Amino acid sequence: MTTAPIPPAPSADLPRLARETTAERPWPLRLLSTKISEYVDKMTGVWVEGQVVQFNRRPGSGMQYLTLRDTDEDMSMSVSVFTRELAAIEARTGAQLAEGTRVVVHAKPRFWTRRGSLDLRADDIRPVGVGDLLARIEQLRRVLAAEGLFDAERKQRLPFLPRKVGLVCGRNAKAKDDVLVNARLRWPGLPFQIHEVAVQGSAAVREVVAAIAELDANPAVDVIVVTRGGGAVEDLLPFSDEGLVRAAARCRTPLVSAIGHETDCPLLDLVADYRASTPTDAARRIVPDLAEEMERLDSARERIRAVLTARIDAEQHGLDQVRARPVMTNPAVMVRDRCAELGQARERLRHALTNSVALAEAQLAAEQARLTALSPQGVLNRGYAILRLPNGKVIKSAADVKKGDLIEGMLASGRLVAQVVGATKPRT
Repeated sequence: MTTAPIPPAPSADLPRLARETTAERPWPLRLLSTKISEYVDKMTGVWVEGQVVQFNRRPGSGMQYLTLRDTDEDMSMSVSVFTRELAAIEARTGAQLAEGTRVVVHAKPRFWTRRGSLDLRADDIRPVGVGDLLARIEQLRRVLAAEGLFDAERKQRLPFLPRKVGLVCGRNAKAKDDVLVNARLRWPGLPFQIHEVAVQGSAAVREVVAAIAELDANPAVDVIVVTRGGGAVEDLLPFSDEGLVRAAARCRTPLVSAIGHETDCPLLDLVADYRASTPTDAARRIVPDLAEEMERLDSARERIRAVLTARIDAEQHGLDQVRARPVMTNPAVMVRDRCAELGQARERLRHALTNSVALAEAQLAAEQARLTALSPQGVLNRGYAILRLPNGKVIKSAADVKKGDLIEGMLASGRLVAQVVGATKPRT
């Protein structure tokens, strides 16, 4: 099913403002282009900054054309300038405009209605000096430092021996060979994942950031090295770009920066987990030296062997001393001595028990004699008798009985019954 096209509205009935347009009352494309042109024409001249990425001089032409690219984003715009004005600008600044130059341009935006394109008509172009660039980098350094991106606490330790090294370098660059050759001299067969990118110019930031992100996403890569050889300050500018520095700070894999020479210090060096002074220094830092590690291993093995030998010798010496004792040469001596000691102890115990029993018997006999002497039976044995009434009461006095009473007499052997025939009253 197809939709019938909506017929355009008559010119006299066109909406005045864009917000008043509808599907039934649209603007013709030419009107939109005219409106945009009118709006752009109202703009005043503006200073913009960028990098010249395309510039071919046209001898004999009254107009020169160049392409200006944003230093951080992948966008560009055409710029035109009168040849005589460009010549005056170059004479005044003493610098020739060329591709790769960072410039600030004073220009008036123009919108071409038929092409629907926007460009700039420049009347002043000024190259950005090294001093200005360094001042901007210093300002950015202070901002990033205040955010804590350079703090030592956030830096990661490099692995002792990475499984794979990610290398971001220039295409066919000597810095790449410096890292590869020196790293594999130290540890032969070390695997690398290499990303060759632009390390200067307008595409450098974008390509380096993409390479770091791809390597960081690979779990097999244990360390990332970003390297390039030395160069002028302008050549190293991409490695002080805010976007690249923040991408390095987000990297979860330990990152080594080996940019330029020892005197060069782009901002990437400050945010990296390790700053190598040269690509060769980076190679020495990311992997240990196999020969040195083997030497350390041999030394450790010798120390262990020496310690074990000394321990075994000491234990053997102690064992020899134990075996040299008389008891070890004739074990029966120990049994014999213990038997003699046991016999002596048995005799002492027997003698002590005999003495204790004899003493106890003597004490028992003495106690028995005293008991016999003090008992009523002893008195009876000496010829005395105990007299008792029939009720068992012992008679102690003649007054306790009367004539005719029956009394019982207890003798030393047996007893008797008698009758009282008379009693003498005790004297008072």
